[in-house]
Amino acid sequence: MKFKSMMLGAAAAAAAATTAQAADLPVAPEPVDYVRICDAYGSTFYYIPGTETCLKVGGRIRTQFVVNNVLEDGAWGTRDADGYTWRTQAYAYLDARTATQFGTLRAYSALSQRAENGVLSVQLDKAYIQWGGMTAGYATSNFDIFTGQTFMGVVTRNWSDQTVNQLAYTAAFGNGFSATLAVEDRSAREVGAYGGTRMPDFVAALAVSQGWGSAQLSGALHQVYPDTASSYQTGITLDGAEDDLGFAVGGGVVFNLPMITPGSNIFFQGFYADGALSYLGASGTVGGVTVSDFGSNGDTSTGYSLSAGAYIQATSTIGLALDGSFMDLDQAEGFDDFNRYAVDGSVVWQPVSGLEIGADVGYANTQADGEDDVDELLFGVRMQRTF
Repeated sequence: MKFKSMMLGAAAAAAAATTAQAADLPVAPEPVDYVRICDAYGSTFYYIPGTETCLKVGGRIRTQFVVNNVLEDGAWGTRDADGYTWRTQAYAYLDARTATQFGTLRAYSALSQRAENGVLSVQLDKAYIQWGGMTAGYATSNFDIFTGQTFMGVVTRNWSDQTVNQLAYTAAFGNGFSATLAVEDRSAREVGAYGGTRMPDFVAALAVSQGWGSAQLSGALHQVYPDTASSYQTGITLDGAEDDLGFAVGGGVVFNLPMITPGSNIFFQGFYADGALSYLGASGTVGGVTVSDFGSNGDTSTGYSLSAGAYIQATSTIGLALDGSFMDLDQAEGFDDFNRYAVDGSVVWQPVSGLEIGADVGYANTQADGEDDVDELLFGVRMQRTF
């Protein structure tokens, strides 16, 4: 009996020892696919795990308060108009790039959500694919050259600043020289009572970017296509505008000013348009004056705009900016000729990297033939965090 008890005890002890030794054995860890930095496009990119695609994720939050036109002709003189505009906006940026035998394959998107005076909205800011020299999607118009120096731009200055659907090809010739040919959506460029879309705009640009700065020459062809009420009906020509081909040309130059401080620069640009006033930065109404690419007699409206600006990096944390424009329109029959000038200035403080706090003031004057001047004076402040 004693022998049997001893054997059972020994077996139990052996089993316990075996269990303890098994528990002490090391367990192989699960494989982990660590995120790797993609230095081919900069330290802010990383490889998407399991792929050779590099991704950059970024964003921006801004909140701003703008006091709308405080002069007699402005919002404060009309009870039903908003005296201020309070906006908070959030941006999300995604930039994915992959090296291919035909060049970098890139997909970029920028989305924003906005709360402004109690109204919430979602907006697509940009979304395009680039492969080699080709760009397809929703991106800045290839006609645009310079779109301002100031932090906020509380008052509109007159130059081309459009984001459009497009298909473009850019050829790089080396030493900073390039040429672009593009087909762009006409819809964003229609000023006046247009009919349905028929022909997109054709845009071309020659550009150079070097250490001293950059320069560009731009040209565009634009179909002037009045709606039925303005042009013709069932083949019967009415007393109105006919289809035409408008155009716009322009040029601009930016000079870097490192002799003042790194980051400082100055720009000049000018544009002329015939039947394509959007390329001057003209919209449906400017300073209370209605604007149209064409008139009731079939003629097209013409005009030009000139603009300039400067940015000075006053200290390592403070930037000063000032820019302005002058636009003069000779409109076709049924619409008033007018000119407008606008000036905007800002000061920005960057206490830490990625955070900007600034103030902006803008003034504009519109003078239509036979009418009193319309003046605009606006003020704004903004806080912005970019990451």
